[in-house]
Amino acid sequence: MFTYYFDLALRSFRRNKVLTALMVLAIALGIGAAMTTLTVFHVLSGDPIPGKSDTLFYPQMDPRSMSGYTPSDPPEFQMTRFDAEALLREARGDRQALMTAGSVVAEPQRSGMSPFNVESRFTSADFFPMFDAPFAHGGGWAASDDEARGRVVVIAKELNDRLFDGANSVGQTLRLDQTTFRIVGVLDEWRPTPRFYDVTNSHFGEVEQVFLPFSTSRDVDMNTSGNMNCWEDTGNGAEGVRGVDASCSWLQYWVELDSPEKAEDYLRYLTNYSDQQRAAGRFGRPTNVRMFDVMGWLDNQRIVPSDVRLQVWLAFGFLLVCLLNTVGLLLAKFLRRAGEIGVRRALGASRRAVFAQCLVEAGTIGLAGGLLGLALALLGLWAVRQQPTGYAELAQLDPAMLLTTFALAIAASLLAGLLPAWRACQVTPAIQLKSQ
Repeated sequence: MFTYYFDLALRSFRRNKVLTALMVLAIALGIGAAMTTLTVFHVLSGDPIPGKSDTLFYPQMDPRSMSGYTPSDPPEFQMTRFDAEALLREARGDRQALMTAGSVVAEPQRSGMSPFNVESRFTSADFFPMFDAPFAHGGGWAASDDEARGRVVVIAKELNDRLFDGANSVGQTLRLDQTTFRIVGVLDEWRPTPRFYDVTNSHFGEVEQVFLPFSTSRDVDMNTSGNMNCWEDTGNGAEGVRGVDASCSWLQYWVELDSPEKAEDYLRYLTNYSDQQRAAGRFGRPTNVRMFDVMGWLDNQRIVPSDVRLQVWLAFGFLLVCLLNTVGLLLAKFLRRAGEIGVRRALGASRRAVFAQCLVEAGTIGLAGGLLGLALALLGLWAVRQQPTGYAELAQLDPAMLLTTFALAIAASLLAGLLPAWRACQVTPAIQLKSQ
C-alpha cells in the first residue's frame, strides 16, 4: 500500500513541479539552519567522558578572609596549594588529582631543531586513570614519583611524532626548561570536548603536550598559567603567590568517587576539613563547600557560549516559519485536487486512505528537503569552521546528527502535512462530482 501511495505522490510532484520545489526548498532551508546550529550545540554540550562523568567530582571550599564577604558569595573557584596538597595526602577518594596548566621550553636533541614552547600540565599520578587517558606507549608515573619529585614526563602523540618520528620513546630523555626528564608514557589521540578538567584555560582546545608531576614543577620552579586569585599580600619569598602558605587559589582539584554514598561522605569530609581550617585561623569565612560532577560543573561554569544557545533558538524559530509556509503550500496543493479526491472518494476510497496518501506526499517532500537540507547544513558547518573561535574546528556532522537531520526533516514535513491532509479527507464527494 505504501508503494502505491508513493507512486501517486511522485505523479503529483510531476504535475506541480514549481509548487513541489518551493516546499522542498522551504523544508531544506529550515533544516539546514537548524542542523547547523544544533550540531555545534551538540558538540559543545556533549559529555566529555561518558561512563565516568557521574563519578568524577570537582570540590570547592572558601578559604578567603572576611574582607568583602556577603552570605550569597559562592565558594572559591579553585584551591590553594596548601589545601590541594593536604587533600591529596589524605586521599579520601578512590582517586584524586591536583593540577594546573603551564608552559615549558622543550630542547630537542635532534640536530637542526631549535627549542620551542609547549603547553604543559603539572598534575599527580592519578590524573591518567581518573580521566581514562589512552596510551600509545608506556603509561603514567607512580605516586612515589610525586613524593620523590621525580624527573618523569608523559608526552602527547603530536610531540612524540615531532621529536621521535612516532617511534616508541619510552625510556628516552627530554630536556624541559634546562632539566632532563625520562619519558615514561606517550598518549594516544585524546581530546575530551570540552576540556572539562580545567575550564580556566581554553575550553575546547587540544590537550597539553607535556604532563609531569606537580611536585617536580615546583621543585624546578616552572612557570604556570591560568587564573589566580589572591586575597592577602603573600610577599616574594618561597615562590611568592605559588608558595605552600600563600593566600592564593590557583589549582584545580578532582576526586573520583564511585558511589553516591562515597560522594556524600566526601562532602561531609570537606565540611569537617573547612571547619578545622577555620578553627586554626586559616579560613576566615563561614563553611561553604560544594561538589559538582562533570556535567554539573560544566553547566555551573556555563561552558556552552550563550551566543550558541541563542543561535539554536533562532534557527528553530526559522524552521517553524518554514513549516508554516509549507503548511500553506500543502493546503493549496491538496485543495486544488479536490475534484480528483472527490472522484476517488466516490469510487470507494476511504477518508483514511486519502489522509494516508496526503501524509505520504508530505513525508516524501520532507525526505527530499532533508537531502537538500543536509547539503546546506554541511555548507553551514564549513562556514562555522572558518570562524576564529576555539571550537570552530569541532563543528563536524557525526552519524547521530546525520540521522537526526533526516528524522527532523520527515517529522517536520509530516507535522506540516497534518492539517492539509485532514482538510483534504473532508472533501464531500457529491459536491465535487456535481461541480465536475
